[in-house]
Amino acid sequence: FNFWAMTGVVSGGLYGDKNTCSPYFFPPCDHHTTGQYKPCGDSQPTPACVKKCQDGYPVDYKSDKRKGTAYRVAKDVKQIQQEIITNGPVEASYTVYSDFPSYKSGVYVKHSTQQLGGHAVKIIGWGNEGGIPYWLIANSWNEDWGLKGFFKIRRGTDECGIEDGIVAGIPKVSLADELTF
Repeated sequence: FNFWAMTGVVSGGLYGDKNTCSPYFFPPCDHHTTGQYKPCGDSQPTPACVKKCQDGYPVDYKSDKRKGTAYRVAKDVKQIQQEIITNGPVEASYTVYSDFPSYKSGVYVKHSTQQLGGHAVKIIGWGNEGGIPYWLIANSWNEDWGLKGFFKIRRGTDECGIEDGIVAGIPKVSLADELTF
């Protein structure tokens, strides 16, 4: 978010997307699941930034770049919900425990004490299931994992630190956007 706010980013999309400046560089892979893709394997080096849109994209890199305002959202369920209602999804960082990668359905509540590391995801909404309040979250591990790429995690208890590191942002309006009502 700080990079976006200070430097700006160009449009991106899924691997192979021809309608964005710089789509995701790596092809889809199976991450923590067995599905339609090859296993992800070891991490790959981050590709160099070429500061050029893909061939055939009708906008140049500089014109496609956008910035925004980034900010933290308080560790408070009502404030997080209000942010989602007002400005859309928020980013959350949390601790992944060893029982999380095998999540399939329901509301995730950690049962393991073994930490695997940190992860960042997008909270898009909330609900209740069987009397348990949850956040509805979009994960990045592809649609073969969890609930077609989504999961539910207990809300209101800071499960795995999910409510502790909420970040959000608002795109700055470009001059072109202001001129095309």
